[in-house]
Amino acid sequence: MSLTGHPGAGIGGLALAMALHKKSVPFTLYEDAKEYSAVGAGIGFAPNGMRAMDLIEPEFRPSYERICVGNKGADKQDIFFEGMLLSEGLGKDQAWYGKSAWGHPDFERKSAHRKTLLDIMTSFIPRQHVKFNKRLVNIEQLPSKLVLTFADGEVAEASILAGADGIKSTVREHVLKPQFPDQVAPVYADAYCYRAVIPMADAEAILGDLTDVAKFYFGHKRCAVTYRISEGKVSQYPCPRPKKRPLAYRYSLQEFNYLLCFTDEQGWDLDNAVTETVSHEAMMADFEGPGVDDRFRKLLAKANPIRWGFFHHLKTSTYYRGRVALLGDSAHASLPFQAAGAAQGVEDALVLSNILSELVNSSGPDANSEANIVAGLSAYDSVRRPRAQKQLEQAAEVARMLFFQHEEAGDDMGKILSRLQQGRFDWLWFHDVQGDVGEALSRMQKPDLA
Repeated sequence: MSLTGHPGAGIGGLALAMALHKKSVPFTLYEDAKEYSAVGAGIGFAPNGMRAMDLIEPEFRPSYERICVGNKGADKQDIFFEGMLLSEGLGKDQAWYGKSAWGHPDFERKSAHRKTLLDIMTSFIPRQHVKFNKRLVNIEQLPSKLVLTFADGEVAEASILAGADGIKSTVREHVLKPQFPDQVAPVYADAYCYRAVIPMADAEAILGDLTDVAKFYFGHKRCAVTYRISEGKVSQYPCPRPKKRPLAYRYSLQEFNYLLCFTDEQGWDLDNAVTETVSHEAMMADFEGPGVDDRFRKLLAKANPIRWGFFHHLKTSTYYRGRVALLGDSAHASLPFQAAGAAQGVEDALVLSNILSELVNSSGPDANSEANIVAGLSAYDSVRRPRAQKQLEQAAEVARMLFFQHEEAGDDMGKILSRLQQGRFDWLWFHDVQGDVGEALSRMQKPDLA
């Protein structure tokens, strides 16, 4: 097997590139942009994501620990989120107030700025394996190889294509369109958000010590999510590549990340975009009226008037077709309300990289045969898809709770909190990711199990 090509330099794609390089699997990373770039702001890995990264690259964790931040207060580190109300008074007069946090004694909340996280990940990927300004426009599957065509006219060949090209994925269309055409496009979740990162001093001037612990603010048709993402410190870590000076990151500000979310009854009219720029007046109008504490309007005024649509892949019948596989958001784009999408992409990368390594190291004339590759990708699909799909379905359920639209809990915070506090995340956070690797490799050797 001479080449594994995959487009996309998001979390899943970069994690896969890190893993393939670590395992000496030949690959090329094709990126549409002219340079590595980061969309979004705050991001973090729960315990399952960190364990997967440990298995991919043990040197990642020390670097990540230097740039991430948790809740404020030593006794608050095991809180995932704390629930309050978006309405005036924030629910401080309710019986559940002060008992509305959820997490786990073995959970440690960590968030970081997405750009800084991606800088660390890309430091593990040799530049000679990356090609920028490469927009994939066509995939042709031949009996013994793939032929990839890019917008600039370049044609490349590959044994396997792993598509990590995001929610509007070209690779997803190739995989699903022949048999499942109605599953190609992401589904609009009838909601959008305004989001921003602001200096912690500005956030504290509005929210005071409410900035200390990550919060969900529940509300009718509107809600908010807030958390800290950087501490304002100087941090330095060694780069694993030889002959390169260590990289240093200086934070001049402590930073605070927030999403102000709004349910949308009009639908999303922009076919090829997940964001829409509106007027400042239109943005502020979404949070006018009763049911919104004025502090959130003050936060909203500091955001850019850009609506970020919430989209997800509610149904995906397969993560592969022939020699082509999906990972990350191209496979299972999720709503953000379990903060689990990035970690699921890393789990994809861990399992898929082990499958690809096994294929590369196979001996014999049939090592690169389509049958062997299909057996490997089928095993990857059978292990990863049920788990990733369960996560995105649960994230959609949390969204319904946040907007007081849940079919059973409604706007009863007692019922909502009981659903979030009773071990809901244990299966997600404390999963045996190494066991998934072993299971996938076993199913690859025995395709009837996949």
